[in-house]
Amino acid sequence: MNRGSVRGSVLVVDDDALFRAALVRYLEGEGYAVVAEGDPATALERIERRSFDLVLTDLRMPGIDGISLVRRVRALDPDAVSIVVTGFGNPEQSIEALHAGAFWFIEKSYERIACLAPLIEKALEFRRLHGANRQLQRQLETRYGFDNIVGESEALRGTIEIVRKVADSEATALVLGESGVGKELVARAIHYNSTRAQHPFVPVNCGAIPEDLLESELFGHEKGAFTSAVRDRAGRFAEAQGGTIFLDEIGDMSMNLQTKLLRVVQEREYSPVGSSRTVRADVRIVAATHRDLPELIRERRFREDLYFRLSVVPIEVPPLRARREDVILLLRHFVEVQRRKYPELRGLTEAAQKRLAEYDWPGNVRELQNLIERLAVLQRSGWIDEAELPPHITKGKLERPVASLPASNANFDEMVKSFERDLILQALEETRDRTGWNKTKAAVRLGLKRTTLVEKIRALGITQTPD
Repeated sequence: MNRGSVRGSVLVVDDDALFRAALVRYLEGEGYAVVAEGDPATALERIERRSFDLVLTDLRMPGIDGISLVRRVRALDPDAVSIVVTGFGNPEQSIEALHAGAFWFIEKSYERIACLAPLIEKALEFRRLHGANRQLQRQLETRYGFDNIVGESEALRGTIEIVRKVADSEATALVLGESGVGKELVARAIHYNSTRAQHPFVPVNCGAIPEDLLESELFGHEKGAFTSAVRDRAGRFAEAQGGTIFLDEIGDMSMNLQTKLLRVVQEREYSPVGSSRTVRADVRIVAATHRDLPELIRERRFREDLYFRLSVVPIEVPPLRARREDVILLLRHFVEVQRRKYPELRGLTEAAQKRLAEYDWPGNVRELQNLIERLAVLQRSGWIDEAELPPHITKGKLERPVASLPASNANFDEMVKSFERDLILQALEETRDRTGWNKTKAAVRLGLKRTTLVEKIRALGITQTPD
């Protein structure tokens, strides 16, 4: 065993001087830095001045007993671990010590002292893991806290107030808003500020997963349920057990799957594909969509009963054009994020900020974030001026195609195709990147599935022209 480095600090609390001395000799021999106290009140004063990796305390002591000491140690340091040394024949008090927050207990005898080393090692490993988990939780709460939703507009403040209230409940929430407004950020804020924060947050984009695979993705499947099911597979609801599942783009879900989801929302249970067994779902559901669900209900494309079950608390996230006063705050926030990678980047000039504040941001916060990242990658240092902004921003608003009747009798079908073609071309050009048209983003912009957009491009004979 390596005696050259200290393995941890231990506070020994025992009013029996001989046994206390035996514990100190053993622990120091095992490489621990040991402080010993015979008076529990004095031991508490020490803990108030400094922290120890572990407290080893006797159960029966005058003044403050070991169980009370464990409770007070935990109150002073939530990460503290304690081991209680108990007299033989006190199983009830040993269990009480565990309930008070002790890591474990050990029988008080000289022969049992040699059993302490592996127990202390496990206790300290628990402390390290517990501390790492608490640190991660603090990071998540900071990253997805309410203060991280940037903006001071009245429209956004109203949304945040609703999110604060719904987070501290078990209510099912439906987050509504255009693509790019930050619906997942709102869902994460709900989860990480709730009593389920210690458990998983599992996002599922219902619009990005093919319909024939989505049921298995959500509920899992058993071996042999379909051709490629070569083994049992747990779904996203099982993964989210105890936590929150975020069903994004719920409006793209098929009617058949909506029926199965309704069962989960109502009964909190589901069956994996190919199985007759029922699985309980201890999961909070937060759904989101950019679609007009009442309109889909009128078109018989969305179940009305599911809509009312999901929208117990509807949360409307305003588009960026409805909170223009937040644009400058967001710009500066995203610039600061990029300056962590490019410290020589100064920011945006007043002219550039003014131009961006006047823009409508059809892609909302996501579009703004992506633009700042792209500008930072290209600029890397100095100031970003108006000249560096994309043409579609500096040249003002894009003209919208407007349908009008021709002078002579019209061919309605041809007019509709022409108008549809203009809309698709506009969306494709608006989402063009360095590799060409981004059909996935264009589909989102148009409120279509990507496969539907590709079919329309092919049917309308649209071809990409070089820049």
